Amino acid sequence: MSEPDTAMGRCLTRDLTEPEPIPEAGIARAVELMRSGRLFRYGEMGADQLDASLLEQEFAAFVGRRYCVAVNSGGGALFLALKVAGVRPGDPVLVNGFTLAPVPGAILHAGGRPVIVEIGRDYVIDTEDLRRKARASGAKVLLLSHMRGHLADMDAVMAAAEECGLAVIEDCAHSLCASWNGKTIGTFGVAAAFSAQTYKHLNAGEGGFLVLDDDAMAARAILHAGSYMLHGQHLSSPGAEALEAASAHTPNFSMRMTALAAALLRPQLAELPRRARRWNEIHDRIAEGLRRSQFVHVPARAGAQHFSATSVQFSLPLFDAGEIHEVLALAKARGLPIKWFGADSQIGFTSAPRHWAYAGQQGELAATHAVLAGLCDIRTPVTLTDMECDLIAEIVRDAVETVTAKDAAAARNGPTQARAAS
Repeated sequence: MSEPDTAMGRCLTRDLTEPEPIPEAGIARAVELMRSGRLFRYGEMGADQLDASLLEQEFAAFVGRRYCVAVNSGGGALFLALKVAGVRPGDPVLVNGFTLAPVPGAILHAGGRPVIVEIGRDYVIDTEDLRRKARASGAKVLLLSHMRGHLADMDAVMAAAEECGLAVIEDCAHSLCASWNGKTIGTFGVAAAFSAQTYKHLNAGEGGFLVLDDDAMAARAILHAGSYMLHGQHLSSPGAEALEAASAHTPNFSMRMTALAAALLRPQLAELPRRARRWNEIHDRIAEGLRRSQFVHVPARAGAQHFSATSVQFSLPLFDAGEIHEVLALAKARGLPIKWFGADSQIGFTSAPRHWAYAGQQGELAATHAVLAGLCDIRTPVTLTDMECDLIAEIVRDAVETVTAKDAAAARNGPTQARAAS
């Protein structure tokens, strides 16, 4: 929805935080569970509610991995992946610089030490810096964040990982349904974590999935997640022998997904292909509109990647912080909130490595800071119309052109600063 023209132009009246409703089948099952009161995923009298176990089985099949463990958050799934991959207190863990705070948080939760790897202008990990940081730090694990659905060259990443002896864990919070050269994202590393937080591809409010193939790792993950001795109720499981072998040595971290969250999620799996297609159409339409401005940089996506976007990112590489503030203010005045990774302090869900004092000293990270200084982010609900997509791009272009024109007028009284898109 949009309002008629104003002095500034048309305004967006759509709430970009509005998710799609939960499917009726999920609502009906959730109500049934609430009436029963049986919201815990395990039943002492047997598997009297299999919602979470069935979801694990179905999600593993959807992604194409042997095992899935459903937990209470995506960050929890990352922590669990690091634990079962053998990260011990003090171990360095490599992570790309464009990600969100729960990712370095998961490393610290597991006792590890984040070592941040540079990113390039396309927002993805710099594989040469990955090699340098791996050798300098002695890290044995790479936590690769497919941030906002931007996929690195996975052939190059996996080649670097093999060369440096790195186990790869994938953060797939924003990349469900994505692939590289036909191989599903989430199946490259030893384990992968997905999120079911609202605004992701699946919505349970909060929730996460760990997917993996190794029997011993899967057994520890089930026990760490908090199955007590009721792990026989898992349908996505390496079997009783593997679980019994690990049970005495694996602490319970109480990270279970509830039956209620699983009931909300199961019907959404069938809707994922449709939703992912529409999200990509939305992304591409807005990105095409943004590229009409010579001052806006939208990275090209490699032909080998099939991305899965729930948001749109662009950069203003030729604008300073004050100018970006002006662009964001102009867009907000027309109803378009834009997140900015270059802000001085953490705002909402947005943060950057310079905000993570808890991650320790990281060195210069000049390339990452330069990219994030101009990186902007727009959430895109799957129900956006084509007209709304066009209006979003128009608002950004108008704001950018307004600031550029203002600067040009000011420059007539001083040295001219040339601007050209690169």
